[in-house]
Amino acid sequence: MPEGGSVKFHLDEHMDPDIARALRRDGIDVTTTADAGLLGQDDPPHITFGLSNGRVIVTDDTDFLVLASSGTPHAGMVFCRRSQHSLGEIIEYLRLLHAVYDADDMIGRVEYL
Repeated sequence: MPEGGSVKFHLDEHMDPDIARALRRDGIDVTTTADAGLLGQDDPPHITFGLSNGRVIVTDDTDFLVLASSGTPHAGMVFCRRSQHSLGEIIEYLRLLHAVYDADDMIGRVEYL
């Protein structure tokens, strides 16, 4: 797994792709489920993709939390209930996380928005 450096994100298919567009405008490295060819895939391939590419998964899917709590290794997760936050709030939170943490800080960590 790649180590160190800036946090990179992977948005699962539950997250609005406008989030990726906004973060990319700020120079933040982010992939979407479509970018990664993972549309319709179960959660484990997303975890594997994130882990092998050093990407923090951004999700609204509680199944990812179950995987994380069961000890499944991951490069980091951000859990966000989309219905409780505007797109602007989600984008600002991810910008802040990107500014405060580096990739090593996020390994195995779950952040909640």
